This record gives sequence, structure tokens and C-alpha cells, in this order.
Amino acid sequence: MTSPVAARAADTHCPYCALQCAMRLEPSSTDDFDGLSPAASPVAVSPREFPTNRGGLCRKGWTSAELLSRPSRVTRPLVRQPDGTFTEASWEESLDLIAARLRAARAAFGPDSVAVFGGGGLTNEKAYQLGKFARVALGTSRIDYNGRYCMSSAAAAGNRAFGVDRGLPFRVSDLDDARTIMLIGSNPADTMPPFVRHLESARAAGGLIVVDPRETSTAKLTHAGGGIHVQPAPGTDLVLLLGLAHIAIAEGLVDRHYVDNRTEGFAALRRSVSQWWPERVASVTGVPVELQRRVARRLAEGGAYVITGRGVEQHVDGTDTATAAINLALLLGLVGSADGGYGTLTGQGNGQGGREHGQKADQLPGYRKITDPRARRHVAGVWGVAPDTLPGPGLPAAELLAALGRPGESGGVRCLLVHGSNLLVSSPDVNAVRAGLADLDLLVVCDFVFNETAALADVVLPVPQWAEEEGTMTNLEGRVLRRRAALAPPPEVRSELWILAELARRLDAPSTWPTDPAVVFDELVRASAGGIADYSGLSHERLDAQLDAGRAAYWPFPAGTADASEGTPRLFTDRFAHADGRARLVPVRVRGEVADAAAYRPDDELTLITGRLLGHYQSGAQTRLIPELLEAAPEALLEIHPATAARLGLDDGGRVELANERGRVECRVAFSAGIRPDTVFLPFHFAGDESVNRLVAASVDPISGMPEFKRTRVRVRALRAVGERTVSTGSIRRPAQAVSA
Repeated sequence: MTSPVAARAADTHCPYCALQCAMRLEPSSTDDFDGLSPAASPVAVSPREFPTNRGGLCRKGWTSAELLSRPSRVTRPLVRQPDGTFTEASWEESLDLIAARLRAARAAFGPDSVAVFGGGGLTNEKAYQLGKFARVALGTSRIDYNGRYCMSSAAAAGNRAFGVDRGLPFRVSDLDDARTIMLIGSNPADTMPPFVRHLESARAAGGLIVVDPRETSTAKLTHAGGGIHVQPAPGTDLVLLLGLAHIAIAEGLVDRHYVDNRTEGFAALRRSVSQWWPERVASVTGVPVELQRRVARRLAEGGAYVITGRGVEQHVDGTDTATAAINLALLLGLVGSADGGYGTLTGQGNGQGGREHGQKADQLPGYRKITDPRARRHVAGVWGVAPDTLPGPGLPAAELLAALGRPGESGGVRCLLVHGSNLLVSSPDVNAVRAGLADLDLLVVCDFVFNETAALADVVLPVPQWAEEEGTMTNLEGRVLRRRAALAPPPEVRSELWILAELARRLDAPSTWPTDPAVVFDELVRASAGGIADYSGLSHERLDAQLDAGRAAYWPFPAGTADASEGTPRLFTDRFAHADGRARLVPVRVRGEVADAAAYRPDDELTLITGRLLGHYQSGAQTRLIPELLEAAPEALLEIHPATAARLGLDDGGRVELANERGRVECRVAFSAGIRPDTVFLPFHFAGDESVNRLVAASVDPISGMPEFKRTRVRVRALRAVGERTVSTGSIRRPAQAVSA
């Protein structure tokens, strides 16, 4: 039983997406909240006026405080027993067990036999300390995080084109005056609803363009005002973008003064897109020629923004597709202009900050490359260790998970520490991930909910929730925010900072391991000084002062930044981050399979795309615990076109099986005339038989390591009930042992 909780008022931000809507927490009307009642919460949530959310919250934000009182909250360390059950244990016992097994694995198999998997929801302080712990206390290169599934392709594209990666290199509020906004592969009306308010100007001007195979909630916004919904075949966004660039060049829509003075590589880019004339693009994408021309011409009229999302990036050619979107924006002179630009919508709450300060396999704090000798010297100096003791680059997430449980193999991982990620729902090829986790010598999960991954752990460590901790987050526009605590966590819950410090002590790690978030942040800013993501002019105290004065703090925010400054709210106004100040137009090519239109219209297969629902978030580990959110979307529904369903003999609301060589999923059908007939959609928030990532391959973009979540071949068959079992009514019979109970 938890002790009574005394809450206090606090201004903070939503625990969910990267829009980081501002909210105020007030003590609930219950004087002594005991933490046990599922119908109560220790704090009440209300929105605050803030540039990103304008005083609004989505249903996830409004219900966020309910998560603080869920009965399934983990409040004490849990240790798996030989019979598979969990028992509560002391912190001393739990940490001693973890340290002993970590030591044994490192002694037997080397430091890279131990791995760390982080999360894009961790505060900057925890993300920084986790990267430091991996490289200094464990000596391992094997660290990555679930942001690899979210932002890695856009980040790689931004780095090679601009020399820097910041999701939106401008304020969200800059969109308020846009005449045209093209959203390609993004559905913010469901994923971050308050963002939609920033689309109103473009929508009213008839300039909202949504590119998506589905008629999403965002695509429906184009119905009024003369907007445009473009529905290319799944996985053909790259072809469409190359075709738009071809039209821009062929019709003289290119801003040649901008291109000549601010970019490099135009001649090579022009040659590379010459083969993608509109008729050929139409044959591959299914987008009519006149619609292609209409989109290109509208973007060239000025006041335009091109914004990408996961639908573009979660492909094996995601980096090239994001690059093609950047190329288009550069050709039209949008990037860095006063009334236009290019950006990508970061998904997770701290997806931006989480990748800046050390969770990524190849990065050190400040967005430094771990292979750069100067970067290694600088960060090692802050940490008080020799540069040559720091490991080199590790493995991106999917490759890291593929190395689980391989004794004796080079790069095999025997122990895994997971912080803020639910691998058994969010990762590709979930069945293979489950097998790898089961083969480990040690799996440790730090979380506040007992999720699907925790159920396989050897040790589960309870950590604070968002309303119980201090720290900082960095939102999708590069704004550094303060997370403030409104109440103390339950008595036996410990911060990740404390956990890492205690493990570092047990492992006799060098350096210092502070547990105060403000002190950790002070170290983070020193480590970031001079890097691309320079926070060196910031501190918790200064951030509080900035907010009290009504000012934001955008990175880069180097030491010496004037008191009245907001840092760098808009990048690229004068120069890009490459040494010569110019952006790079990078030619990209289309792979043969994508170029073959027939590959995406087979008779016996459909293309499965995955995504999010309005009421759920990421793996659903949190939102599936909130009754209001679960009641609104209690199960995964397969969105399919009625004509396709008729051909396959499916009933609206009936149960179906999706299957391929990796696995099978059972769910119900929901008809939608707004999806392409060759495409089906299934959300990824659900577990068990509804876990769509059972079907998704671990194929990745060779540049970014991003898995191919948005283009999976599946067969769909109707199921009929036989007693309590379901069996396929399709033409291909499944083996008896595969019949699901």
C-alpha cells in the first residue's frame, strides 16, 4: 500500500507527444489521496496558454493524471523467481543481483555483452545519464533507443542536407501565417490534435495538402476550403517527391537565386529527377498528372511549408524519401525563408532531446559524433575519463535486438537494461525479439507500469512518473522546457538517476554520478558546449527565469547568450550548418521494386501500413490503462476498403487473420472507403494476438537504421467461430496446431 500523497500546484507539460502541451497541475479535491483508488487522482489537470497548444489539450492530456493512480503501478522492485512468478524485493537485493550478473557477463563475454535500450520519453537528464552510464560504467557500445523507430531517417536526411537535425527548425507558431502546408506521411489530427490549430490559415486559403494512402482525420480537413488529399500507393512517396521536383524544374518554378546562392548540387539533382516525368510518376504512385502539377505549382506560390512524418520515414528508403522532401523545399527556396520552410514532426515527448545527448548508438552529448576525436576528448574531459576508454559506435535498435542472446558470437548480448520502452509491442519482428529476450542471462526493465516487456524481465525496477519528477524536455521545435514535480512518488519508487548512481557505485565506475536533476543538467550543458545541440547557456534556474519572463529557450543556446534572448528559434535564416554555409541538394534514386508499379498491386496480397489512433499512444502501455481511452478504442481494428473486403469475403465487424512468413494477427474489420483498395491499416498500440509488429520485418534503412513499418505484405482471411476457437475460411488451410484458442 502506498502512503498518502500530498500534492502541490505545478506548471508543467503533457507526458505524451513532442508537442509538449503546457498544463497546470492542482491538488485534487481529496485531501489525502491514498494512491489506491482507480477513480481518483492526486492532481487535477488543466491546460495552460502556450504557443504550441494555445490552451488546448487532447483527450490523452486531459486524462493523463489518471495514470498516477492505476492499480497496476509498479511501486516496489520485483524479482523473478525460478517458477516464473515475481516477488517484491528490497532495493539492496535487487541492485546487488543486477550488478553481480553484469559483472559476470562482462568478465565472460566482454563489455559489449551488456546492452542498454532507452526511450524517447526520458527527460534530457535521464537520457544523458543513461548514455554516460553505458559508456563509462559498463564500457559498452551497445546502446540505442526507441527513437530509432521514430526520427532516425528524418534526422539523417537533415544532417546531410543542412548539417544539423532539429525536427522543426522554426517555431510551431510560424505556421499560423502559412498560405500552403504540405503534410506528407503525418496525421497530427489524431497524433497531436492541438497542432491542427496551426493549420487553420493554410486550410482557409485552400492550401492544406495532405499526402497519405488513407483518408485520415487530417486528410479530411482538406474537404473544406479547397485543399488537396493525395493518395499515393504505400511506399511510393519517394517517387512522388522526385516527380514534384521534376515538375518544379521543368516548369521554371525553381527559385534560382536561392539555389545558386544557398545550395550546392543542383546540376546533379536535375539529372537525377529527369527520369521522373509526370506520366511515369502516375504509373507508379497512382497520383494523376494534373494533381501532381497542382501540388507543385501551389507550393511554388510562396508562404509554403513542407512537413514530413513517419509515413515517409519508416521505410528502408526513408532517409532518401525525407531527403527528396528537403530537396523539393530547397528548390523552391522555402528553407530558412521568412514565410516558409521544411520540418518533420517529432513523435515522442522528448524524441528531440533524447537523441541529442547520448542515447543513440553513434552519438555523444551535444549531438556529437562518437567517432570524432575532438568530440571524444571534450566529453571525456567533462566525465573525467580518458578518451580512449570510451567505446566506439554501437548497433542501431533493430540490429541490437537481433544480437540478443547469442553466447560466444561477436557482438552477442547477454544482459539488457531497458528504460522507458516496451520492446514487445513497439519493435519489428516481435516474435524474434521475444525469443531473444527469453535467451538473455539478465533482463532489467525500469518502468512505472508492468508492461509486456516487464513480464519477461528478471528484475523490474519502479521509477517515477512525469508528475513526480523534475527535469527538462525538448519539444518538436527545439524548445527546452521544464518538467516540474507536483507530488512525490510512492516511498519505494526511485529515480533512474539514483538507480544508475547506485549501479555505478557497485560496478566501481569512474566519474561522478549525481542524482539531483539540476546538477545532472549542469553537467549535460558542459558536455554539450560547442556541439551542434549546444545547451551551454542554460540551467534549470535560467529556464525557470526565462519562463517567468515569458521567454522561450531554443537550442542552440550557447554560453554568453544575452539575458533577453530566446536562443535560436529559427535556424537557417542566414546560413546552414555545413562549413561553407550552404545546404546540400542530395540526389537520391528509386529502388527497382518501388519503380515497378505492379509490385504494389498483387492479387493475393495487400500492403499493410501501421500507425496511431487518437486515444492511444505508442505501445499503449499507458493509455490502455485509462478506462476512458480504452473504452473509446478497446481493440485493434483493421481498416480496409469495402471493395477489397467484398472480394475477400469479409464482413464489417467480422474477425480476420492477417498473416505472412513472420507470424499472424487476429483482429476485427472496419470498412473505410477512404483507404486505397490495395492497402490495409492496423494500429500498433495493442499486444498479444493483435500485435501488428508480429508481421513487420526487421528490414531497415541502411543509413538511419529505421525499420520498414509502413510497407508489409500480408494476406487477409476471414475467420469463423468454432466453439471458442477461430479458424480461417480462406482457401489456404492453416495447420491444426496453428489454430488459435
